[in-house]
Amino acid sequence: MSEWLVALILSIVEGLTEFLPVSSTGHLILVNEFATFSDEKFSRTFDMFIQVGAIGSVLIYFWKKLWIIDEVDKSLKKDTIDIWIKTIIGVIPALILGFLFKDFIEEKLLNSKVVALSLIIGGIFLLFIEKQFTRPSIRNIALLSYKKAFGIGIFQCLAMIPGVSRSASSIIGGMSLGLDRVTAAEFSFFLAIPTLGAASAYFLLKHAIGFNSHQFLLLAFGFVASFLVAYLVISIFMKFIKTNNFVSFGVYRIILGLGILIYFYM
Repeated sequence: MSEWLVALILSIVEGLTEFLPVSSTGHLILVNEFATFSDEKFSRTFDMFIQVGAIGSVLIYFWKKLWIIDEVDKSLKKDTIDIWIKTIIGVIPALILGFLFKDFIEEKLLNSKVVALSLIIGGIFLLFIEKQFTRPSIRNIALLSYKKAFGIGIFQCLAMIPGVSRSASSIIGGMSLGLDRVTAAEFSFFLAIPTLGAASAYFLLKHAIGFNSHQFLLLAFGFVASFLVAYLVISIFMKFIKTNNFVSFGVYRIILGLGILIYFYM
């Protein structure tokens, strides 16, 4: 398979799944069974780098909420500063645990069985959360306390297990702490910026040395492709959850997890 086609497939998968509660890492691990680069080091670097493109889509889509300078009077926007403070507080648990357990996760948990089980369990939790938490009290991030922002960050740490989904874990955490679907999803997107940014930066600084010009072109291509797809997905997803719940994502996760177990282990 052409490396350009592999890059396109992986970038589309990343863009489609990064911000949906279905696990982008889990999907990439599975797709890599069929479409991957011959250079294993480059393949792992590519998977991390296309996450940066997805992060960029969040920054652009939510530009007005995330840009701290008022465009009219050039003053600092207090609401935006508050969003960034809560986002930083929320990412602290992932930064600490990620630093402590990154090697163990890479060596022991990056496999299809873990992904399958995580997809199924996460799907069950999504179905559960829709049944149990039907009366949210927090309908915008301004009402979110620092304590609850930290609590959502703790939930996000579950996503260190491949297949759990960073988006699903933070959304489930948010809804269980009183956020409505839209606010939980929005805060999940904001948490992705420092979480994925730090993880990608660490991995790239550690591994992205010695690549040739062709490989750097593939990285650039993947960045742009994942950015465009992720931007479209965010736009559709934010409209979808205003009138729909997460049940369909829970069912999808369970079916996919069972399919993986049947395909690889039966």
